[in-house]
Amino acid sequence: QVQLVESGGGLVQAGGSLRLSCAASGRTFGYSRLGWFRQAPGKEREFVAAITWSGGSTQYRDSMKGRTTISRDNAKNTVYLQMNSLKPEDTAVYYCAASRTAYGSGRADFGSWGQGTQVTVSS
Repeated sequence: QVQLVESGGGLVQAGGSLRLSCAASGRTFGYSRLGWFRQAPGKEREFVAAITWSGGSTQYRDSMKGRTTISRDNAKNTVYLQMNSLKPEDTAVYYCAASRTAYGSGRADFGSWGQGTQVTVSS
């Protein structure tokens, strides 16, 4: 199974920016997308964004559109999540995930997961 390692999380003030990275290794064949989910304490894990390897098509959670950009570096098997204008409600553990399908924003659409990186936005 593909291994996913997130990095780039940390503490940032409201209005600030962070860039998260997700490095994939191992058996990457067969995975068409890498995406990001997040989970705050006591809440469900929710979809943030995803990108396809072949065409670079992007998908975003509605609340993240306009202030979030997902990108990829295929040579490095790495996906990035640039987040701007961060809000306290963005505070969560952010997880990288891989999908064998080109569409779908549910947890069931992503079969491999990283361990997560903490993002904390202070007010």
